Amino acid sequence: MPRALEAVVGSVLPARLGAGFRWLWSASTLTNIGDGIVLAAGPLLVASQTRDPFVVSLAFFCEFLPSLVFGTFAGVVVDRADRRRIIILVNLVRAGVLAVLATTIATGSISVPIVLLGLLLLGTAETFADLASTSLLPRLVPRASIGLANARLQGGYLLMNQLIGPPIGAFLFVAGMAIPFATDAVCYALGAVLVSRIASSVASGPATEPAAESEPAGATAPAAPTEPRAATATSPATPPPASSVWRDLADGFRWLRTNPPMRTLALTVVAFNVTFGAAWSVLVLYAGDRLGMDSVGFGLLTTASAIGGIIGTAAYGALERRFSLADLMRAGLLIETGTHLIFALTRSPEVALLTMVVFGAHEVVWWTTSITIRQRAVPDELMGRVGGIYTVGLTGGIVVGTPIGGLLARSFGITAPFWFGFAGSVLLVAVLWRELRHIAHAGEARAEPRAQAG
Repeated sequence: MPRALEAVVGSVLPARLGAGFRWLWSASTLTNIGDGIVLAAGPLLVASQTRDPFVVSLAFFCEFLPSLVFGTFAGVVVDRADRRRIIILVNLVRAGVLAVLATTIATGSISVPIVLLGLLLLGTAETFADLASTSLLPRLVPRASIGLANARLQGGYLLMNQLIGPPIGAFLFVAGMAIPFATDAVCYALGAVLVSRIASSVASGPATEPAAESEPAGATAPAAPTEPRAATATSPATPPPASSVWRDLADGFRWLRTNPPMRTLALTVVAFNVTFGAAWSVLVLYAGDRLGMDSVGFGLLTTASAIGGIIGTAAYGALERRFSLADLMRAGLLIETGTHLIFALTRSPEVALLTMVVFGAHEVVWWTTSITIRQRAVPDELMGRVGGIYTVGLTGGIVVGTPIGGLLARSFGITAPFWFGFAGSVLLVAVLWRELRHIAHAGEARAEPRAQAG
């Protein structure tokens, strides 16, 4: 590898993140290129088959439905099965679905029901893949590097899915309607190969801290501990009776209910996604009616948010070193509140674009911080189930907020959803301000036993 390229790779993916994470990041970035391509080609495909607004809305609905229906069940599966294998299998399934979709397009047998069924299958697979990936990550990187690892994954998503992929997808769709979907199928197949390179021994249990960080000075390093999961699989002792899916799921809810910081974080995620869904559901109308922007201008709002996200990704490591996680979350809530207020007041496209850059950076920092706190606080054996509950809550918040925003805009004007978002955010900030310190430190209670056991 040329020295300059090696320096870039070392900067983006430091050695401390480990080889396993580099494979995971590479697979995620590659599949996000394909997803970004389909992000533009998908709506174009739907529009080529029907101009019925209700049918078009069904395509949007199919993206959210699987998370609501299968989110908690997927969490149980992720905790029961090999998370690395789940990602591999799901990527292969997605490659197969996209290959079939591309074939039906190329042969002229594509139809609206086939498109909707394909979207449902892809959305279901994505639910399992996302939960498996976020649950696998803490096993691949040291505890202190989880935040940086999450930021790097989010950076790959924003760069490939939001910035690079969509224009490529639109170009490929014009060249041939089936080409974008065939390209995405290839990306998923290659992504499965990359994930398979993650050593199964590395992925079988939580990553441990370096001995210098967990052992007293001069202590003799103990023999490498055997992971409980591996020991269970090879032990001659009679395995414990298999529990039901519902009992496993109840265990996840019970843990979350009895852990006040994580319970509060879950409720926070739901509440803020209600206000987010209400405001952002009318953004395309707001851009035209309030800001006087055309379709290109609306696209620039999305681009501005993605650019802000890249900035947030690049800055996250420095922010995490300089500020506490609680302060990062507090700043994020203030930015979200201010964003609603600015959009409720401004008529300037320039102000709106600048606000979207700041909001995009906040989104990345908030998401990275909140998921890092959760990954540090939740026991590994419950990671999938608790993550599934969060997934359902996040999606449910958006689904609840979206019609609220539409009704408010229809009844009181296009800025009403943003005033609703501002008022709700102010209330939530006042309630949560002091609680955020307890949320941010939720994982510290688990750090001590791990260090002693090392």
